[in-house]
Amino acid sequence: MLKDIEKLLVIKPSSLGDIVHSLAFLNSVKENFPRIKIHWIVAKDFEDLLREHPLIEKVIVIDKNKWKKIKNLPQTLQEISSLSRNLKREKYPIAVDLQGLLRSGIITALSGANIRLGFKESREFSTLFYNKVISASINLHAVLRYLEMAKFLGCNISSIKFPLPQEKEPDWLKDFDNYIVIIPSARWHTKNWPIPYFVELINMLPYNFIIVGSKADESIAFNIEKNSNGRAKSVAGKTTLKELIALLKKSLFVITPDTGTMHLAVACGKKVVSLFGPTSPERTGPFGEGNLVIKSPISCSPCLKKYCPDLKCMKEITPQMVYNSIENWRT
Repeated sequence: MLKDIEKLLVIKPSSLGDIVHSLAFLNSVKENFPRIKIHWIVAKDFEDLLREHPLIEKVIVIDKNKWKKIKNLPQTLQEISSLSRNLKREKYPIAVDLQGLLRSGIITALSGANIRLGFKESREFSTLFYNKVISASINLHAVLRYLEMAKFLGCNISSIKFPLPQEKEPDWLKDFDNYIVIIPSARWHTKNWPIPYFVELINMLPYNFIIVGSKADESIAFNIEKNSNGRAKSVAGKTTLKELIALLKKSLFVITPDTGTMHLAVACGKKVVSLFGPTSPERTGPFGEGNLVIKSPISCSPCLKKYCPDLKCMKEITPQMVYNSIENWRT
């Protein structure tokens, strides 16, 4: 399907982990059809991951968070209209929706592409906006689902890589070495490991630590730092995505719940210690071999719920359990 195509539009606005997973699709397309120019629609929060990417010709940024607010409706309609005009001007032969939600389905239709391709299993009636669909089980790991799309387009998918843009090392990182990265929180509060558990684990392990996260994680990260007896430093809210890539690449390994930054760490070539409660590591766990996945022993896990009154599944993963697992994993 891509043999005589010069340009391909990819619609994958968010989130961080999903975009990292879809880099395997990008790599497969460019390895098999290196002359194709890739244009990519991404949400404003994640554009830094794709800007100046060597395999992407053009990055188209949308501010989908503003689009969600009713008060911004007039401006949103203007932006969508402008986006549609700009996309149609490109005359895309194929647009591929890797997101599979209503918003991305609409954007796929607005592109005016001759072939508008998505997954049969896509949600929120987004399939109404495609004129061609493929089926890929939602029980597959996300990386493998995206590669099924590449395979449908005619790619050999035997090579699985996650090409990242060039990292940018912050000056202060030169003073750090032999450290572990801690990612203290995820978007779902049900995925979060208790803060005292992180503190206890830090004081058990013979390493130094750097705590990363967004601005929303600053208070959590600082709380861990101040109780770590000087062995952990928080840089939450202080790094760009390209700086975060540099920080992850230099680390020994990463301790994390199920979060997008976990997948970025894997793409950086780092092994991760991942803590899973409400979600399934088979579907969204760290991709590849050699990582340590610690699953909650509670019977209702995974429940796939974003809200829970007691967070029992994550509490059942004790610091001692994680410490013992790491000791066995590292030896």
